[in-house]
Order: sequence, then C-alpha cells, then structure tokens
Amino acid sequence: MPTNLLAELVPILQIAIGPVILISGVGLLLLSMTNRFGRAIDRSRILSRELRENPNVDREQILAQIKILSKRADLIQRAITLASVSVLLAAILIIVLFLMALLQVNAAWLIIVLFIGCMVSLIGSIIAFIQDIHHALEALKLDIKGK
Repeated sequence: MPTNLLAELVPILQIAIGPVILISGVGLLLLSMTNRFGRAIDRSRILSRELRENPNVDREQILAQIKILSKRADLIQRAITLASVSVLLAAILIIVLFLMALLQVNAAWLIIVLFIGCMVSLIGSIIAFIQDIHHALEALKLDIKGK
C-alpha cells in the first residue's frame, strides 16, 4: 500500500469512528427492544392461555390487556426495524467513506444522504420505543384498576 494512500486513509478512519460508535450504541438499544418485544409476546401468550383455560377470569380486562400488548408488539417491531435500518445505513456509510477515499471520488451528497437517513431511522425508532413505554403504562393502570 503506497504511503500517500495510507496517509489518506487515516483521516477516513477517524471520520468512520462516529458511525462505528453509533452502531455500537444502537446495538445496545436493539438489545433492550428485543427484550421488551419478547416480554410482550410472552405476556400475551400467558394471558391468552389464561383466557382459554379459566372460565372465571375477567374476560374484558384480559382482552383489553391483550389488545394493548398487541399494540406494543407492533410498536416494538417498528422500533426494531427502524433501528436496524439505522445500523445498516451507518455500515453502508462506513463502506462508502472508504470507497470514496480509495477511488478518490467526491460524492459528499451521498454521505449526507446516508447520514440523514441513519438519523431519521434512529429518531423514528426512538419515537416508536417511547410510544411502547406509554402503552406499557396504560396496561399497568388498567391492571391496577382491575384489582
């Protein structure tokens, strides 16, 4: 590898650190989201089983809980999808940065579009995650009211 190419790659490596850190942070967020998704699905299954097996349960309350859990699962799925798109765009951004340096192409607009897409996906993911938390509190209030 020629020395001048190596000298050109060092700043690219420095620039690529930001998207790499973003990928790591969103990975932790995805871990939290997948845990919440699993818990919502597991709780839905438990309530569905209880509804089928116990004729003496408050059907209205359990159906209301299942409806909220279904909304939550949809929101969490949307959040996971958008967070995954954000990670994908960040990874593509890193590859594009290196290819632009290697091929000596100047397409700043592509970097801008990828970065904005990454951030918009992340923002959408966090909004869906916040909505899930709101629905979780609704379910808790419903549960407390029913007892």
